[in-house]
Amino acid sequence: MLTVEKIGGTSMLQFQNVLKDIIGYPSSDGFRYGRVFVVSAYAGVTNMLLEDKKTKAPGVYQRFIKGEDYESAMDDLLGMAMDINETFTKLGLDLKVCRDFLVERVVQTKAYLNSMEDIVASGYVGRDSIYSAARELLASIGEAHSAFNTVNILRNNGILAELVDLTGFRDSKQLSISERIEKSFKNVNPHEAIIVATGYTKGIEGIMREYERGYSEITFSKIATHLHADEAIIHKEYHLSSADPKIVGVDKAIPVGRTNYDVADQLADIGMEAIHPNASKPLEMAEINLRIKNTFEPNHPGTVISNDYIGPQAKIEIIAGSDKIVILEIHDTSMVGETGFDLEIMKKFKKYNISYIMKTTNANSISLVIWQADLAESLVSELEAEYRTVTVQEAAIVCCIGSNIAMPRILARAANALAKNNINIKCVSQSLRQVNMQFVIDRAMYSKAIICLNEDLCWVNHK
Repeated sequence: MLTVEKIGGTSMLQFQNVLKDIIGYPSSDGFRYGRVFVVSAYAGVTNMLLEDKKTKAPGVYQRFIKGEDYESAMDDLLGMAMDINETFTKLGLDLKVCRDFLVERVVQTKAYLNSMEDIVASGYVGRDSIYSAARELLASIGEAHSAFNTVNILRNNGILAELVDLTGFRDSKQLSISERIEKSFKNVNPHEAIIVATGYTKGIEGIMREYERGYSEITFSKIATHLHADEAIIHKEYHLSSADPKIVGVDKAIPVGRTNYDVADQLADIGMEAIHPNASKPLEMAEINLRIKNTFEPNHPGTVISNDYIGPQAKIEIIAGSDKIVILEIHDTSMVGETGFDLEIMKKFKKYNISYIMKTTNANSISLVIWQADLAESLVSELEAEYRTVTVQEAAIVCCIGSNIAMPRILARAANALAKNNINIKCVSQSLRQVNMQFVIDRAMYSKAIICLNEDLCWVNHK
């Protein structure tokens, strides 16, 4: 059996669990070769390299493009990486070997950034292309660090292990992401050793430019399809559950046993990614099942996502959503009976690179739900110049999702659960396919809505 498995950053930071419970030792039950591990950077490292994903606090990259002292930030990063390495000495990590590897990367990266700085200052090359290259270069360091450490620890524990470094460091060949993966795995036999690959892959299209912070899952997916894996596995810090355990409590978050790729797409659309949507499609088309496992509950089978699974019983599987959205409503009496009225609105959305989450219409109004981060004042101004009334309102969206929810009264049950808790529904949407019911509500009611929907639609059936 051949599996391709991705390990997230938080799990990597607790590598003792990964080694003991996921990879295992040669003498332990269940240990086997035939496994390719695609590793993320240790939690926090990519934030220091680029910018904090949540707070947007500047990292090395942000300091570089602003002309600030990025070399000191690189030194701080190196110090943090060395501290991480210290925590793994008991697992067998060779401090000197791993330090030398990382120092060489950091020193060379500084030299590259210095050269880029000079090129930008010359004015002969566009800033955007240089900055994009810098972002790619910096992103690669985190995965190179964690992958090299992983192979070092495995070998020092008597495990045959091989590093597949996809970062293309010091490699001037102009290859696409897929070509680099194909070339790098050409002479690799995953049945003879544990293979550890970097989550970052260098390619002419720019994996950061195309996929931003979800790039490691793209690498994972491309490797799985290239090797025709029997199963793809993502080891996360939590189960794929009926609702966010941080909101409903661990005891009320029911692990989802099986679902399909359609459900995974619905989750990705509202920011709750089981897997990056651009990573799931190749797996789906190749008919490779995806398993989501909890790193810290290794004996739990996790969630299997497949092409054609339909729940044997009609039920809601997952309650999910976001409180970081806004409703953008266009009201105009000239809309009635006008063919293609919303075409011009969609053109403006394309101009601003905005993909809406939900869209509802009536005779003279169109309500679009978008991420608040995508809202631009210039877009609103353009709309106000052309349409009678444009309203922008902060809100939240909650979704009831499942592979088999086409049953009578389920929409009424969901609406009633919200009504019983004095939660007003601003907009509602459900397509004919019936895999996702979406409700837009007041932002302040978001957590309450998740709790009551999980209680009334998921927990009741579970009990």
